[in-house]
Amino acid sequence: MDFTSPSAQFTYDVNRNTSFKKDNRNFINELSIKQLNTLGNMSMLDTYLDKGNAIEPHHHPNASELAYCISGEVVVSIINPFTKELRHYPTRPGQATSIPQGWWHYDTATVDGTHFLAIFDAPVPEIIPASDMLRLTPPEALAHMYCLDPAKVREALAPLNQTVIIGPPSGCPKEHQGAYNQTQNHQPNTAHTSHPPYNQGYGLRPYQQSDGNPRRPQVIGNGWAHLYHDGP
Repeated sequence: MDFTSPSAQFTYDVNRNTSFKKDNRNFINELSIKQLNTLGNMSMLDTYLDKGNAIEPHHHPNASELAYCISGEVVVSIINPFTKELRHYPTRPGQATSIPQGWWHYDTATVDGTHFLAIFDAPVPEIIPASDMLRLTPPEALAHMYCLDPAKVREALAPLNQTVIIGPPSGCPKEHQGAYNQTQNHQPNTAHTSHPPYNQGYGLRPYQQSDGNPRRPQVIGNGWAHLYHDGP
């Protein structure tokens, strides 16, 4: 990159580039070298979710990811391919969760107005979503490989006719969401357990101490966060 060139870009309004939008409360803005040509080996997804919405299971074949929470709470769920374990990492403001390159994961908001950054060590992040794998693999192949009833597999996957990214899709019946929401509500907090449970809005730094008063929440940075966003 010629940094003396008149075409060199050093600033960009990320709100101008919405890469996926479910609605005005659940959407993703993207920044990569395509928008800011002076970026090095990095990129970012600026993500807004309301409670119960989630970035569908996926992996990034070309990049590691750092999920940094700005407001609300996002539970980053990761399958460790070496230990064969699924772990859930509740991530609150000021906290970050690392997802190694290629690891299967998904991100669920547990609070309305959740806002987090997904930061990558690649100029353009690549994503392989589960919805594409499921809808493009013939049901007969899945049934054969895993000894399943072909008719039931075909029926279960029939509504899945497009890439989801932010789920559940608009119009999804409430009864189809209940079981998962109950499971999420009972997940153990496997990360950041030193933080007081009442501190929902703002997380403590490792070196900060709480005075134990639930009416006096601790804050980080300048003490405020944008809890809601109406979209670009």
